Amino acid sequence: MIKLLKALYAVYCLLAFAASFIIVIPCYFIVFNLFSKKKAPFIAHKVSKFWAHLLFVLFLVRCKIENKEYIDPDKQYVFVANHLSMLDIPAYAAACSNSFRFLSKAELAKIPLLGYVIKNLYITVNRTDRSDRSKSIERMKETIDEGLSVFLAPEGTRNKTEAPLLEFKDGAFRLAIYAQVPIAVLTLKNPHHLHSPKRMLSMRPGVLHGTWSKPIETKGMTEADVPRLKEMVRQQMLEYLQS
Repeated sequence: MIKLLKALYAVYCLLAFAASFIIVIPCYFIVFNLFSKKKAPFIAHKVSKFWAHLLFVLFLVRCKIENKEYIDPDKQYVFVANHLSMLDIPAYAAACSNSFRFLSKAELAKIPLLGYVIKNLYITVNRTDRSDRSKSIERMKETIDEGLSVFLAPEGTRNKTEAPLLEFKDGAFRLAIYAQVPIAVLTLKNPHHLHSPKRMLSMRPGVLHGTWSKPIETKGMTEADVPRLKEMVRQQMLEYLQS
């Protein structure tokens, strides 16, 4: 009986996602076609925040993010977070008021309809192409120069292991130093308990816990500081995950 109820709830969540998508996708089309390229990302981010909060209401999940006061809504950051489940993306959007672009895999832009949003709102990168990976740093720097922040998962993919964190890539830390903007760390503690990264139909209601750490200033840092910055961020995440 319990297994049946879990399966029915997971199917309900899948249908709820589809229904919410039907509601918000026209909003993105309106934003990207009626507003200038300069204004559209800021307005589209408000749509994303609305969608994130709507999903959590529909999923019966409360997203509880601590220390939001650490993040200045008027500043640009390189945001980084751990990545444990499909719930992470709406959690990132709901976690702060700053408008930002995600860094996304280029293949996701091929998804019907959702790909339209990704192409217009995200920064895409072909991870198998070294040249495109290098160019993505410049595209992210241009995004910051336009007044937006950038959001990356330094692990590069969802963590499906028992380890608290996967090995970090250098990109987020190189970008923060190159742009000379603070790096702000969001750590999510239990999204994988609400939605397993190993099974699509595995949702359950509950409270998703996360916290911001105090942003780390990068002014004056150079490329040589990437390993040190990466370790500082890793320790911030581990301190919360192991608490």
